[in-house]
Amino acid sequence: MRALQTELDELRQRGLYRQPRISDSPQGPVQTVDGQTLISFCSNDYLGLAADPRVVAAARRGLERYGVGSGAAHLVNGHTRAHAELEEALAEHTGQERALLFSTGYMANLGLITALTGRGDSVYQDRLNHASLLDGARLSGARLRRYAHADITHLRRQLEASTPESSGEKLIATDGVFSMDGDLAPLPALTELAREHGAWLVVDDAHGLGVLGAQGGGSLEHFGLPPDAIGALVGTLGKALGTAGAFVAGRAELIDYLIQRARPYIYTTAQPPALALATRQSLALAREEHWRREQLTRLIQRFHAALPALGLPVPTSRTPIQPLIVGDSAQALRLSESLRRRGLLVPAIRPPTVPEGSARLRITFSALHTTEQLDLLLQVLGEAPMSND
Repeated sequence: MRALQTELDELRQRGLYRQPRISDSPQGPVQTVDGQTLISFCSNDYLGLAADPRVVAAARRGLERYGVGSGAAHLVNGHTRAHAELEEALAEHTGQERALLFSTGYMANLGLITALTGRGDSVYQDRLNHASLLDGARLSGARLRRYAHADITHLRRQLEASTPESSGEKLIATDGVFSMDGDLAPLPALTELAREHGAWLVVDDAHGLGVLGAQGGGSLEHFGLPPDAIGALVGTLGKALGTAGAFVAGRAELIDYLIQRARPYIYTTAQPPALALATRQSLALAREEHWRREQLTRLIQRFHAALPALGLPVPTSRTPIQPLIVGDSAQALRLSESLRRRGLLVPAIRPPTVPEGSARLRITFSALHTTEQLDLLLQVLGEAPMSND
């Protein structure tokens, strides 16, 4: 048997041990975590909708109408009108023909990639893609080929090196917004490359949906690309939309095919109907209340403008994800702890979530953060030891 305690002790020594914090409050800029009141700069609730009273009220109506659980998988009797109407709303929002709900983003990516590819096929993935995309390729049995981050030239060489006899079906998968760096995939170039090589292009827009584009349509809207420029769009509901779950959107035949073949869809209990009702409400608010995206833009601009005077590098990200690279995992932990003592919750992100030597503070902004809260963060960062020197 494996010496589990030995491995756990080694993780502690390397600064890689993890454990969950306990929160006693709703998501928001100010939270009670492990008994301490903190200003949180680590939530993916980018638009500040997770605890919005109107979203909460919609969930309450759903509970009163449908109860707590869905009771079964979608294909048995767990698919309610609330689910069906949310799928219609998500398809309309993304401009796709249809959408299909999954219980989590991880399940959506596993279900999509394993349904579309198998042995004899090739899946091409950005090196910094989310783990769920990578795991989907590994589980599919297809050959996984990873290209250098956002490197179109490298991907082109890989595609050109493959032959019809050896590669079978081709699928390119990428995050729309990369979750640890906040930068955007080069989608216009990727769409052209996929078209040239007859490949599926799958975009996981978990961190772009609701945030990017004038209407919150995500990465495609940001780049001005039509919905049919890609083969499939994956979106999650637990980030900018503030609820939980995920979806795949695309052509009608794709969604019908996934209903028949996507195992995580077929064999998983449907999400609670109340969540579907809450998500429809949060989606409407995300589309209508443009001030949320405008506030995020102001916060990001103010953050970037202040960093040089503090002697800190300016992240290239123009999204709510703002990484400050530290390098050493133990030092990143010490820095995170020093911020916590000053009343700020900013997590240290360490391998294997990020590559070795790139441990960081992952700062994320919410539309509900105030200028005063941001200025406090900047003040404390300016006073914190960013290295071991």
